[in-house]
Amino acid sequence: MSKEKISHNSKIFYGWYIVAAAFIILFFNSGARFSFGVMFKPMIAEFGWNRGLISSAFFLNMAVFAISLTVVGRLYDRYGPKWVIIVSSVFLSIGYMSISLISSFWQFFISYGFLSAIGLGGTSVTLMAAITSKWFYRRRGLAISLALSGSCLGQFVLVPVFTQLVLRHGWRSSYFSIGLIMLAVNVTLALSVMKKDPAERNNISERHKNLSEAKPQKNLGTPGGDLRDLGLKEAMRTYSFWMFVIVMFICGSGDFFIVTHLIPFVTDFGISATTAGNMLAWFGLMSLAGMLLAGPASDLIGNKMPIAVTFLIRLLLFVLILNFQSRLAFYIFALAFGSTFIVTAPLSTTLLGRLYGFSHVGLISGFIGMIHHFGGGLWAYFGGLSFDATGDYRLAFILSAIMAFIAFLGSILIKEKRHPAPLPKK
Repeated sequence: MSKEKISHNSKIFYGWYIVAAAFIILFFNSGARFSFGVMFKPMIAEFGWNRGLISSAFFLNMAVFAISLTVVGRLYDRYGPKWVIIVSSVFLSIGYMSISLISSFWQFFISYGFLSAIGLGGTSVTLMAAITSKWFYRRRGLAISLALSGSCLGQFVLVPVFTQLVLRHGWRSSYFSIGLIMLAVNVTLALSVMKKDPAERNNISERHKNLSEAKPQKNLGTPGGDLRDLGLKEAMRTYSFWMFVIVMFICGSGDFFIVTHLIPFVTDFGISATTAGNMLAWFGLMSLAGMLLAGPASDLIGNKMPIAVTFLIRLLLFVLILNFQSRLAFYIFALAFGSTFIVTAPLSTTLLGRLYGFSHVGLISGFIGMIHHFGGGLWAYFGGLSFDATGDYRLAFILSAIMAFIAFLGSILIKEKRHPAPLPKK
């Protein structure tokens, strides 16, 4: 019997309850995050804003969210997830519910760009991956993939629901409903399920069973050196860290440029809002397939090659969409790009743990997540600006293809082995 299933108090290892709670939180939160593309044109139609202006609110949201990830990661490492999730959910829900009351852009800028963004970090894929990683060792990749699949299924199920809500009841009631649902779900699960790690349940033997296998690590090819777990500052002194920073900046730029502008982009070519919403929904379901393959694959063959393949696929897809604009091409693009969308989420945590250990995975993952989402916000904003300047998204797609190739090379150059603590400077 697997060590991760053994517990003195229950036949089911408690880590699987953590996986379930993370799944449900991400299910509803992803629906909220990816509804932005659904609301894009209806809000522009009501207020007369251009795409660059409304994309600037998304950029602020992503920038604040990115900064919050590092803060949240540090708080999680120190205090555990319960109150981090509760406080974050309050900010997130207030931000979304207040959007339903806006009458000017500065109000939207504050509600969506600032308030909701503060709360996103504590309910994000990055934090849920970090929480799950501390409960598992042998099947860490599988567990993280299952937890994060809530984000994919939430997008698949809820984006069409929100599309219909917007068409029938308007975007205001939709934002209010999203905020209320997230508050109820997140707070309930945080209070009833979320624990920091096995030690918080006062079950020392369970902790040892789950984590002891991680201690006798071999050098993995590094001659000599101290293989203790590294903190963020020490990780920053390694070559692989900065390669991964570049890769994740480009990853985020592609992710959020597409989820923000996919619906406006395809509807520009006569595709209906309902069909465009379905494309984004299937995008989310395909991201589940990609992630469920990536997590177990990382347990077997490592992390950097699946990441590299992800960017090679994206390069080909950007070339495709630059040359063909049809209903079939849009569906191929949405489905295939979706399969790459969240691949790096489980792989990032497991890769960083392999490189630097898991003691500070919350903080290091938070920093990487900050770079990833800052890139996402910046490129989504650039997409809106480039459309306003040129009348289409062609320039943004060309530059995205170039960056995908750079990320492909950067992924290959990462040294996937345990990094010793850097020698002190003389």
